[in-house]
Amino acid sequence: MEHVPTFSPLLDAHIPLYMQVYTYYKELITNGKLPPKTRLPSIRRCAQALSVSRTTAESAYLQLCADGYILSKPQSGYYVTDLYFHAPQTKPAAVKTHDPKIRYDFSSLSADRESFDFDLWRRYLKSALRQDERLLSYGEVQGEQDLREAVAQYVTEARGAVCTPERIVIGAGVQSLLHILCAVLGSGQSIAFRDKAFAQGIAIFRDHGFTICEDEAKAQLLYTSPSHMNRRGDIMSTPERIELLRSANARGATLIEDDYDNEFGYFSRSSPALQGLDGGRSVIYIGTFSKLLLPSIRLSFMILPDALIPRYRKIAPLYNQTASKTEQIALCRFIRDGRLTGQIRKIRRLYIQKTLYVKQIAERVFGEAVRTEVSETGFVVKAHLQTGLSPEALQLAAAKAGVAVYAERAADGVTLLLSGSGVPKDEVGKALEILRQICQIPANESARGVCESVLN
Repeated sequence: MEHVPTFSPLLDAHIPLYMQVYTYYKELITNGKLPPKTRLPSIRRCAQALSVSRTTAESAYLQLCADGYILSKPQSGYYVTDLYFHAPQTKPAAVKTHDPKIRYDFSSLSADRESFDFDLWRRYLKSALRQDERLLSYGEVQGEQDLREAVAQYVTEARGAVCTPERIVIGAGVQSLLHILCAVLGSGQSIAFRDKAFAQGIAIFRDHGFTICEDEAKAQLLYTSPSHMNRRGDIMSTPERIELLRSANARGATLIEDDYDNEFGYFSRSSPALQGLDGGRSVIYIGTFSKLLLPSIRLSFMILPDALIPRYRKIAPLYNQTASKTEQIALCRFIRDGRLTGQIRKIRRLYIQKTLYVKQIAERVFGEAVRTEVSETGFVVKAHLQTGLSPEALQLAAAKAGVAVYAERAADGVTLLLSGSGVPKDEVGKALEILRQICQIPANESARGVCESVLN
């Protein structure tokens, strides 16, 4: 493998130029960045890359050879020797995306295997792949026109949004859209987040030069998820949404509405989107299909107010489309065939049944020590437990036992937030029994048979 330098060494008028090139390579070799047997570029290429003369590059190479850092192989080139190689003592820690020790995940919002028809989606993907000519070109920067038309119709009918295809921007996930939005808004503004748990969003705005404001009344921008305000799945009522709009308009603030989980309002009537209540004038709307389809299908969209469209048009050419063109084509037909509406009905039935099942088993396992309720979205069971453990200690002990769960402090103990989508139905009892033992709650005699059966 050949190493080609991509930048010039720092110039110092007091040090001969060939020695600066020599030092540049010497440090790369001794630091292990150029391992043994790495091929250095030819003298001509080195001179071009470092913007020095061939004589300078050749002098540096000869000095490196003389000191044993590299050797010359006739008719082949210059190679790094192993004379000064020292293996790194430690390797950079890899980012952990999944803990293999976790067997039961109550903290995840992953999809249930039964929630999605994989065979049906494959048929739509195959149909999209047959559009040969269309797939020969890069996707539209703003998203495929026919998909934006389908999304505009869907979000207008389902959420009461006010939009046209020209105001919709497609992206591979919410985070990719937020990067574009930050460029459209311009840095230097202050933004508040109602849900402080959205660490990824906070990091993106901070990295783009926005000031994270704790007091939303003083922020120029407010990021809110009214259909899923927090981990508990609380939903903002329509009167609260109207009041939020009035407050924001009165102080000239812009609302960013992340309409996450709007399809899952089981125990309350679906409240209209802030964007629709505002008449589409100033609210920035963000939606995603990942929850309705699969988390791995990264397709999200953003509706920009008319005032931001000129700014978007100016910066749009600087951003490539991140969403798969094939998946965009497939999703467009999926929506137009009415499959998305059917998918929403299907997962509503599935998740409410599974959530109620988790609630039922929790009451059996924990007995009188628990008080349960289902979140407004119907996706999370809130299990209030009487235990002396702190939320932090409970989460740590549960993780060591192979159970991922989120816990909050409560007046008389802790509240477990149990999302059953990531735990197979036939293993819910076993997972909850592990949590009961961790909390040192006496076994519920009426549930002993159930617990013994799932643990065996």
